[in-house]
Amino acid sequence: MNALEIKNLSKEYPGFKLNKISFTLPGGCILGLIGENGAGKSTTIKLILNMLRKDGGSITVLGRDSGADNRLTKEEVGVVLDEAGIPGCLNARQVGNIMRNTFKNWNASDYNGYLKRFALPLDKEYKDFSRGMKMKLSIAIAMSHNAKLLLLDEATSGLDPVVRDEVLDILNEFTRDENHSILMSSHIVSDLEKLCDYIAFLHKGRLMLFEEKDELLARYGILHCTEGQLSALSKDAIKHKKISAYGAEALVIRDKIPSAMSISPVSIEELFVYMVKEEAV
Repeated sequence: MNALEIKNLSKEYPGFKLNKISFTLPGGCILGLIGENGAGKSTTIKLILNMLRKDGGSITVLGRDSGADNRLTKEEVGVVLDEAGIPGCLNARQVGNIMRNTFKNWNASDYNGYLKRFALPLDKEYKDFSRGMKMKLSIAIAMSHNAKLLLLDEATSGLDPVVRDEVLDILNEFTRDENHSILMSSHIVSDLEKLCDYIAFLHKGRLMLFEEKDELLARYGILHCTEGQLSALSKDAIKHKKISAYGAEALVIRDKIPSAMSISPVSIEELFVYMVKEEAV
């Protein structure tokens, strides 16, 4: 079963439109949602959660229409948003007690284990937490009620590199069960490249690309050559080019380039930047 199916999803605000985006998250996989600020990543996640009303399209979560009575679905979805909505007067111990009465499948042992693993204090008030501590607490909550799907909006934001790496390990462990899946947005593209099975690129409310990560990395590459060599290539092979006094650099489709030419690997971050620049031309 697919964990998530988005078909022609649309939402319009003054000055912004999420324009008929479609993608699927298979069970047991991690999908990275990439885009610049204002691209529509948070809007997409809030539409999935019914925090916003969609203008068109359909959303299926764990086999159920997200617009239906989805109390069971919400039990099965763990969420980390930029703002957790936790009252500032509460401490982590009190938050755990509240969640125990909120989720039928709350696992206090898991929650306390994550608090310890993240070195979060039990008695410090939430309002005195740093941004990184708040994010870690949100992750601990999301991972402690036996969710089948995690929706993470900038979940590694504000975390130092060591803790970020630990969080990524935890998320990777989570999807070893084929019934567990993750949709994760982040501006730290290296995190997504390390973790994700699928990548979706959003730009100005449009889905520019949705594909398996390994397929993307195998298809595209960076070519360094002279301007003359570049002009001799098929235009269909070149997705974006940059010419300077030192030569030419281009994002290319590997199988459309002569085998004699050397092509360097491209990172997911480079691929996204090149595609956004090509869109602007």
